[in-house]
Amino acid sequence: MRRLAVLLSAVSLLAVAPVAAAAQEVDLDAVNRILDQGMNHSEVMTTAAHLTDRIGGRLTNSPQMREAERWSQQQFRDWGLSNVRAEGFEFGRGWSIVASDARLIAPRPIDMRAIPVAWTPGTNGVISAPVVLAPMTTAADFERHRGKLAGKIVLITQPTPPTDPTEPAFRRWTDEELAGRTAYVQPTHNPAAAERAVRTGARDDFPLRMDAFLREEGALGWMRMSYREGGLVHGAGYTHSAGRTPQLPGMEVAAEDYRRLVRLVVAGAEPVVEMMSDVRFHDEDVNAYNILADIPGTSRNGEYVMAGAHMDSWVASDGAVDNAAGTAVVMEAARILRALDVRPRRTIRFALWNGEEQGLHGSFAYVERHLATRAPLGDAELDALPSSRTWRARWPIQPREGHDDLVAYFNFDNGSGRIRGINVEGNVAAAAVFERWLEPFHGLGATTVSLRNSGGTDHVYMQTVGVPGFQFIQDPLDYSSRLHHTSLDSYDKLKPEDLRQAAVVLAGLLLTAANADEPLPRMPLPTRPTASDPFAP
Repeated sequence: MRRLAVLLSAVSLLAVAPVAAAAQEVDLDAVNRILDQGMNHSEVMTTAAHLTDRIGGRLTNSPQMREAERWSQQQFRDWGLSNVRAEGFEFGRGWSIVASDARLIAPRPIDMRAIPVAWTPGTNGVISAPVVLAPMTTAADFERHRGKLAGKIVLITQPTPPTDPTEPAFRRWTDEELAGRTAYVQPTHNPAAAERAVRTGARDDFPLRMDAFLREEGALGWMRMSYREGGLVHGAGYTHSAGRTPQLPGMEVAAEDYRRLVRLVVAGAEPVVEMMSDVRFHDEDVNAYNILADIPGTSRNGEYVMAGAHMDSWVASDGAVDNAAGTAVVMEAARILRALDVRPRRTIRFALWNGEEQGLHGSFAYVERHLATRAPLGDAELDALPSSRTWRARWPIQPREGHDDLVAYFNFDNGSGRIRGINVEGNVAAAAVFERWLEPFHGLGATTVSLRNSGGTDHVYMQTVGVPGFQFIQDPLDYSSRLHHTSLDSYDKLKPEDLRQAAVVLAGLLLTAANADEPLPRMPLPTRPTASDPFAP
């Protein structure tokens, strides 16, 4: 309670009336019913199993993702949600793996752990060729390797030394650790550097430039080293735009297997590898689709609260903790509330985003379509780029008519760990409200309200236009250490007790936010920031 008193004191001069109204009593009878439905009648693991075991890895615009789009809509309809729809946005090509293999042939036969890099073409059979080490990270590296690559499979990564784990791979937050993560962190702004980054990004087509160079030199394909130890592979790639597909096959090789290849090259053993990649491109529809569904509100003139998670994944495994976990939690919260036949004052909307793994494309499309746009830069070259590439550099923000209707967005995308609290992105007025709203869930471990910002997932673009978007604090488990995007990310890594808890907490917060007398306090609409260091170049 001391934290609540401090936070209320901190915001009393800023938002006394809104905070007092929003921090009304939580409907504890409704919380009891949510607990009963979510703990004794849960379907969260059934949902997660269908997404992982039945559908599998859900790369954007792949056949598997199309199946997930169809299935999730039908589930929402079967549970009785309203206005279930697929909202499209331009993305590019689909891609899927049929089969793949990589083997060392000489000086001795060894099966290697490897995966095709997303959106690279197949090998059209088996390629067998010597390997050559030719690290390249920028176009400036090309000249060093010119004339040396014909007929070879090129190792493009400079290997790093093996690393030993110094921390446990699996952990949960302690109360002391959580208490140390609540402080406000001052933002830093360097407008000149931001503008340089936009201009550099506009010219950064390195994967395609590397592909063109390797083809010109007569290379047959390329391999890169996985960035994790322990035989893990990922296969992430980003050349999904129509008309911008590489022509040479590429594979990611487990770090240990890749280092062996490099050692053999350096020792003069002349290693030869076989590389087989059978992949498919899917061009039937270049649009990707967000899946949306509602529990209609009874009043409040179009206001709504929202929960979301991205349903797409990479395909090295089944995309379980990233992010079937979040998808299942959001869908379970919807199921719980419909099973209780709630009649919220505000509409409760559920979003399953697409294209998150390639750059938050789905949630960005929603923001740009429904919430706000930003003024063009006035530079023809930059303004011709996709909006997301230049978004943060464009001012002013131009709110759309529906900007104020979204009063709170809750995002779930940090693995299978239980909810331990919420990051309020520097919004001290909202922090005081969440202290009260989380009290019924303290016994479930959801106790912490942090002023810290969090990034890298689908609430980000909402925050950039002044919409209250929040990411939960979750127990880390082994999400970052070994599961995120990797070949281990299967159903077995999900924690049923944690996902049941998360769905209950999410359902409770959604219902409370939907019924509050006043919407959550908002931060001011962002304007062009002043440089934190006025003398920085």
